[in-house]
Formats: sequence, structure tokens, C-alpha cells
Amino acid sequence: MPLSVSEYSWQQTPATVSLALPLRGVCARDADVFCTEDYLKVNFPPFLFEVFLSAPIDEERSEAKIGDDTIVFTLCKKEAAMWDSLSASGVDKEMMQRIREKSILRAQERAKDATEAKATAKREDQKYALSVMMKIEEEERKRIEDMKENERVKATKELETWKERQKRAEKPKRISREVKPCQQEKEIEDERKKIKHKCFTKNSASGNLATEGRNSENIFSGKLKEDSIPAPRAAGSIKINFTPRVFPTALRESQVAEEEEWLHKQAEARRAINTDIPEFCDLKEEEKNPEWLKKKGNKLFATENYLAAINAYNLAIRLNNKTPLLYLNRAACHLKLKNLHKAIEDSSKALELLMPPVSDNASARMKAHLRRGTAFCQLELYVEGLQDYEAALKIDPSNKIVQKDAENIRNIIQGTELKSY
Repeated sequence: MPLSVSEYSWQQTPATVSLALPLRGVCARDADVFCTEDYLKVNFPPFLFEVFLSAPIDEERSEAKIGDDTIVFTLCKKEAAMWDSLSASGVDKEMMQRIREKSILRAQERAKDATEAKATAKREDQKYALSVMMKIEEEERKRIEDMKENERVKATKELETWKERQKRAEKPKRISREVKPCQQEKEIEDERKKIKHKCFTKNSASGNLATEGRNSENIFSGKLKEDSIPAPRAAGSIKINFTPRVFPTALRESQVAEEEEWLHKQAEARRAINTDIPEFCDLKEEEKNPEWLKKKGNKLFATENYLAAINAYNLAIRLNNKTPLLYLNRAACHLKLKNLHKAIEDSSKALELLMPPVSDNASARMKAHLRRGTAFCQLELYVEGLQDYEAALKIDPSNKIVQKDAENIRNIIQGTELKSY
């Protein structure tokens, strides 16, 4: 039963009340303060102080300053007036109980309203952030589309300019090709006349000379055709190497800064969805702290999300594998999921790290023995399980529950009790 504190001092003004309460040697962090408009309670075990105020106060504006050995309250009155006494007079036990219950209900409602307001504000902030993000991404997408269109127009203009230059360069070649056949025809005609003249001056038969003239005409025609036909191109293969790219756009159209920003946003999104991230480079600063990961795993274990808790402990162990409580907590998760061999392995690893046995790690060593012993018993290895339970009893011989469980395991080994552990 707590000890009631009656030694305190108080002063007042028309607007405020100052109350000084000694802590009686109790540490300041162990003091629990509860205040409503007509009730004030301070619990600092083994002492208890409570007062039912004469008039209502404004608990929102009131404050408390906790020092090393004193708590000083500054209570703001709702109505400016001088009180006859700090506590209300004529308050019986039944009325005290009603005031306590009413104060607790009012504090719960106020906490609920504050929680709902905070959740609403958070949803509004998320909604606003999402709309801003969508707007930014839409502007970024439009900017990239505009850049692509400008690049396409630029490339089209360059292609048209190149084609125009090619046409202007090919015109002199076509003119020279046209002049050359005319000169060749003139030379052929002169050659024909010479041949005909020789044919008429010689005594050979006119038919043979005419045949020779036609043959020569065919020779020159074939030569002309051969000269006008270009030689075929040499066969070959062209090897093209493409630069590896994460994005589907070409390198000349890429924007390195925007792409890196996009990849950073994707990494942030993955962190928000999944806590088990294999790459340390994507982790936030607090996620690189094994102590923070252990607390997160403990919260997930309390909500019975054992797989997620194991993921948190795994990452914490990868960051620091010399903390026995990480293996001990992970063994508890494996025990819940019936991963009995893993539970035995983690418990054994925790016991190795808890050496040498001292009073400070006695509680952790006892938990490790009990969890390993439970896993052995669920595997029907009752002799090994009994050894761990007896080791736990050596640490805490007065634990009735462990004594009862050890006795049940002995009866199972002796055959006097069913295997229902």
C-alpha cells in the first residue's frame, strides 16, 4: 500500500497557485504526474500524493518542473480568485472515487482526441505531399517530353541539312558523267569512219569488211557499258556496340541528374514498403543502429508479427553480431514459429556471448536456458531439455513455474506422465 504524503507547501495569487512537493529521496524519473482541472496526483513509489482542488484549474496552461528532490507545480486558475485552502472541503470517499474516475475518463477522451487530431493532420500532410509529388513528377515528365521533342526536331533539321549537302555534292558528278559518254560516242564515230575507209581501199571482200565493222562496233559498245557500270562493293560486316543503360532512352537524350534523383526516390519508396533491405547503402541513419533495430523487432514481436521481427533482428545481427540479446530475442521468434532447430542455435549462441556468468546477465542466461530447453522438449529430446531447465533453476532456485515444468519433464522421462509438454 503506498504511503500518503502530507508535507507540502503552497502559495497563491489571484491567477495562479504554486505548489512545492518534496520527493523524499526518490529519483525524479520515477515520479508519475497526473493532473486534471479539479484533481492532482503524483505517484513516486512507495509514496503517493493526491489533492482534490478547491476550484477548477486550466490544465493546459499549468506546468510542473521536476528537480532532483522537489516537484514545483504552477497551476493556472480558471477564475481569478483567492482560495481558502488548496483542497476542497467536505469530500468523502465516494466523492473522491467519482472524481478519480471522472478525471481518468476525461484524460482518456483528451488523449483520444489528440491522437485522432494527430492522425488527421498526418493524413492531410501525406495527402498534400502526394499531390505536390505528383505535380512535380508531371512537370518533370512534361519537361522531358519537351526536351525529346526539341531533340527530335533538331535531329530532323540536321538530317535535312545533310541530305541537301549530299545533293549539292552529287550534281557535279552527274554533269561529268553526262559529258564523258558524249566524248566516248564521238571517238567511236571517228573510229568507225577510219575502219570504213580502210575497208573500201583494201581488196578484201566487202562482206568481211562490213562484218569486221560490226564486230568493232560491238567491242566498243561493250567497252562503253563496262566503263559506265561501277564495280561491286566489297563484302563486310559492321559491329555495333551499345552502351549499357538502366533507362530505355538513348544516352544523348539522357539527363544524369534527373535519373539519379529518380533512382533515389525509388530507393526511398522501397524503404517505406519493406524494412528487410539487403543493401546497407539504402538504409536510413537510424536503420543502421542495431539498438534501434532491436527496439523495432521488440515492437513487432509484441504485435505477433514474428517474421518481420526476425527480419529486424537479422539486420541488427549483421550490423553487430556480438550482442547476445539479439540472438535471444530471435530465438523467441523462432520458438513462436516452431523453427525449433533455429531456436536452439540462437539460444546456444546467446549463451556463448553471455560468458562469463555474472549476476548482471543472470536473467538473460535463464531465458536462454528456458528457450533452448523448451525447443528440446518440443522436439521430444526431454533429457537435453531437463538439463537446460535444471541450469535455469540453478540461476533462480525459487522460481515455482520452472520447478513445476522441470518436475513434469522428469515425470515424462520416467514414463509417469503423458508427453503433453
